[in-house]
Amino acid sequence: MSNPNPSSRPPKGMPKPPLVPSRNPLSWMAIGLILLLMFLTVVRTSRVEEISFSPEFLDYVEKGYVKSVRFQSEKITGEFNEAGLAARPDGSAKHFDVIYTPAMYNEKLIERLESAKVEIRGKAQDIWLPILWQLLPIAVLVALIYFFFLRNLRSGGGGMLMNFGRSRHKLRGKEQKITFDDVAGIEEAKEEVAETIEFLKNPKKFKKIGGRIPRGLLLIGPPGCGKTLLAKAIAGEADVPFFSIAGSDFVEMFVGVGASRVRDLFKQAKENSPCIIFLDEIDAIGKKRGPGFVSGGHDEREQTLNAILVEMDGFDTDDQVIVIAATNRADILDPALTRPGRFDRSVNVPLPDLKGRAQILKVHARKVKLGPDVDFERLARVTPMFSGAELEAVINEAAISASMANKDFVEMTDLEEARDKIRWGRAKKSRAVDESDKRLTAFHEAGHALVQSMLKDADPLHKVSIIPRGSMGGATFALPEKDRHVYTRRYCMALLQVWYGGRIAEELFCDDISSGAQMDIQQATSVAREMVMTWGMGEQMGLVNYSGDPARDYYLGPANEYSQKTAELIDQEVKKIVDQAYHDARMLIEANKDKLEAIAKSLLKYETLDAEDVKTLITGGTLDKPTVGDLLVQEQKKTQAN
Repeated sequence: MSNPNPSSRPPKGMPKPPLVPSRNPLSWMAIGLILLLMFLTVVRTSRVEEISFSPEFLDYVEKGYVKSVRFQSEKITGEFNEAGLAARPDGSAKHFDVIYTPAMYNEKLIERLESAKVEIRGKAQDIWLPILWQLLPIAVLVALIYFFFLRNLRSGGGGMLMNFGRSRHKLRGKEQKITFDDVAGIEEAKEEVAETIEFLKNPKKFKKIGGRIPRGLLLIGPPGCGKTLLAKAIAGEADVPFFSIAGSDFVEMFVGVGASRVRDLFKQAKENSPCIIFLDEIDAIGKKRGPGFVSGGHDEREQTLNAILVEMDGFDTDDQVIVIAATNRADILDPALTRPGRFDRSVNVPLPDLKGRAQILKVHARKVKLGPDVDFERLARVTPMFSGAELEAVINEAAISASMANKDFVEMTDLEEARDKIRWGRAKKSRAVDESDKRLTAFHEAGHALVQSMLKDADPLHKVSIIPRGSMGGATFALPEKDRHVYTRRYCMALLQVWYGGRIAEELFCDDISSGAQMDIQQATSVAREMVMTWGMGEQMGLVNYSGDPARDYYLGPANEYSQKTAELIDQEVKKIVDQAYHDARMLIEANKDKLEAIAKSLLKYETLDAEDVKTLITGGTLDKPTVGDLLVQEQKKTQAN
């Protein structure tokens, strides 16, 4: 219910490139087959009936069945009129041929045709037209074979079936330049890749002494931390082309296609050197190779990985091609991929710290109009464990919210609401809540807020609210004073007490308990188990790691490396820590029941309290500020006045 410690368009002004219609090769083949069928249908429907000169042809002329005739070298071609078609059997051909000799062509025949009002279209020596009609199907088949097979072989890429063997990379040129000015919060990573930029700019500097620049950089970090942005910035700073492709783009349903695309990609990169090849999510094809169900000797991904290993080994010092890969699962990569000579340098791109978050917020807020009360330092404090992508989303959501409210600029309240929306979901202010449920939620959150405010080892309180948000009926937010990379036992015990404060307040004031403490219990149990199994904070278990190896568990599944007796001791130790935290929190709340009740009643009245409001209530003061109803009335008056 609560979380006290929340963890390619072209540039403007440039003309748009013309739209180039593209069509799948299979669709072209389908079109060709349709045209061929249409041709054969036309040929069938235009049947020609062969009749004799005498008596059939002359008899049809006398009866007035013939519409027109054309004299050719050795035959007469003609067409029946409507009367002829009606008089003859159903399904008879409309056109006819008459075999005759040149001696039959005389004035009497012409007179008979003219008297029967038959249109004579002249005598023509048409030799090539029948030949062309016979050769047309063959020409269509030859064209299809050329466009779909022979031309693909000539274009390279190793693919024999259509275009599957060609690389699907995206080439970003200098017109989409990103520099280190666009990257913030990862200063150590930027310093670590500086020598790669220097090598691409001035390779002679390294050749002079005899050094070899690392051929591959492996960017490791959680999702959204800026690994792709950093790779683009390296290319932008070095002013070189940037070949980008995802690991999943190498694998297809056809065996051997991935390896073919790898060869095609590296071939094009060498032709455009100096340049950078960026392989995003390389763990899709770079997983550890092994026997059995893990990976087979002829697995498509394994062949693709082998092709990458071979191509990176084939680099010369003069190639000036740097391969950069990104992943958030470095523990499952094949050792052959990370050995010296391939991806021999790993660059850690972590979640930004307090200073880094403030810098990232400023970078993304360059084009946003900000109000005078915006404080990025404070916003950075209330966004612990936020990635760069989440911080960018906070700025964007705040700008959208301010626009929807018809504001002229983004205010601090918009940024805080956007933070809450990104992490916990949109506030459900219009949802009808039963009064008893609302009262229970108020005391629950008041329990969290009281314990959070009175424990010196816990993070300072930021605000508490009973407005439903996401799946939570209310929430209590902390304001960490610093980024924590090390967790002490006192801090962990304080966390547990804060989490259990809500359930204890329900028991003491509502004479009942609810399922609202589900997330609190889950988080407390998880931290207590980590304290015992991983961090060595249990009294009986000693300094032994019982949590296992994550890399092994990924392939073989989770497996306990301890006995059943040890498992029972772990459960007892976890229960002991949890019970101790629960007891301490209950003692604290029972000693300050009047303060908790004051916080709960204020929550029912105002719905949201900040840290100063809670401090005032704890010290015995009273709040004097407009309620939610007062604010709604003021807003309605403003709307009516406008």
